[in-house]
Amino acid sequence: MTTTQPTPENDFPRANAAAYVRMSTEHQQYSTNNQMDAIQEYAARRNLDIVKTYSDEGKSGLNIQGRDSLSRMIADVQAGEIDFTCILVYDISRWGRFQDADEGAYYEYVCCRAGIPVHYCAEQFENDGSPVSTIVKGVKRAMAGEYSRELSAKVFQGACRLITLGYKQGGVAGYGLRRMLVDQSGMAKGVLAHGEQKSIQTDRVVLIPGPDDEQADIRWIYQSFVKEDRSEAEIAAILNARGVRTDFGREWTRATIHQILTNEKYIGNNVYHRTSFKLKRRHVRNPPEKWIRAEGAWPGVVDADVFQVAQGIILARSRRFTDLEMLAALKCILDLHGKVTSVLIDEAGDLPSSAAFRHRFGTLVSAYARIGYTPPADLGFIEINRWIRSTHPELVGSVADSLRGVGAEVEMDDNRNVLRVNGEIRVSVSLCRHLNTGAGFSRWIINLDQAKRPDITIAARLTAANDSIRDYYLLPSIDVAAGKLRLAEANGICLDGYRFDDLSHFFHLAERAYVGRDS
Repeated sequence: MTTTQPTPENDFPRANAAAYVRMSTEHQQYSTNNQMDAIQEYAARRNLDIVKTYSDEGKSGLNIQGRDSLSRMIADVQAGEIDFTCILVYDISRWGRFQDADEGAYYEYVCCRAGIPVHYCAEQFENDGSPVSTIVKGVKRAMAGEYSRELSAKVFQGACRLITLGYKQGGVAGYGLRRMLVDQSGMAKGVLAHGEQKSIQTDRVVLIPGPDDEQADIRWIYQSFVKEDRSEAEIAAILNARGVRTDFGREWTRATIHQILTNEKYIGNNVYHRTSFKLKRRHVRNPPEKWIRAEGAWPGVVDADVFQVAQGIILARSRRFTDLEMLAALKCILDLHGKVTSVLIDEAGDLPSSAAFRHRFGTLVSAYARIGYTPPADLGFIEINRWIRSTHPELVGSVADSLRGVGAEVEMDDNRNVLRVNGEIRVSVSLCRHLNTGAGFSRWIINLDQAKRPDITIAARLTAANDSIRDYYLLPSIDVAAGKLRLAEANGICLDGYRFDDLSHFFHLAERAYVGRDS
């Protein structure tokens, strides 16, 4: 009697496959290397050759936003511009921890509809479309989403507990205050400089009063606002005239003064959960009754009674204006001055700020149009310039902080906005405005300032609306010697080889590598 032997797994016909890997920051077990090891083992058993890898590193799986590789993979599949017949993923959670399980199922369905099935290499079921696999997948997708919800709740509870104990949860100290590092027993270990972070998990950070001159400035701000009836704009102008700069080394504005006048940290209160952005859902501003507060967590710089008087003044003038009331006030400025500018709006102390008008009507130009006013210049261009001017120093500071976060030494040239990294290379950071040609094509101009003599230029290209960063070009001076580059959507491998979706690759290059010596 003869028996038929089962077909071994390695008898599968030879075929090409793509691999998709994703790692957030949750577990080392989910590192992209570990995922690829399991995927390659699975591919070897199925006679699959991995011809393309899509990788999203440091990306949350809660939604598809920001996951450029997953989006690109799905777009490639839909366009048919592929040379593989299936997609290999480590498990359900690496495909995504979508809060709506149907979203993850939809993206898989898009691939399957195009004839490209998805294989989950580390799962204990075969993704063959059978009723059992369909049920198991649905349960595991729901479990993956639930894991993120439970983790979010636990992290929030832990943060709330630390807040009530008086520990600061991230962010800068603010003018007039400093961050003090303390150990698990509460003993002070030293003041953290701007950009420095704790290196031991059990250490905590508290706020302490800063230098005497900064404390005096804070008290003067409150005195001027409460006793002398000066507006935030007037206070900012006086400080700038004195040569006083903010904790970021910038000039004072109405907004920075307002932030000082409304933040309870200046009376020693530790406040958390003013806003929330849980599970990457809509960013919401929470009512005061939902704030987490620890009163008297550190010595206050300002007397609590003075602070409460300031809040009363601000509350009395910050009532909710209707659209008609705001536009009527704008018309009054136009009738009085014959023109309307953001400066005139901000100088009117009984009006919402120009930022409030932008938020309510989209742009100042839109608000002006509602009252029949046409500014003499293209204010759309001015608005973009204002955004670029405010965003550029933030980008430079963010790059510097991220470099320090990976252990690099960073010195900043305040005059030229050039970073000197590890005492070896000079890095210039620029924002590149999006332009439209007469034929409707996208263009970006990158000015490589030879006067700064950078070794690397980080050119951040803006989106079509010029309101956010689209991607980055890391341009080494040794390869790109031109003084000006004109980029299109696609620029060929000679330039697009330097294009990146984020700066993680650059930060990785800046990490110090220590080489030991054989004894």
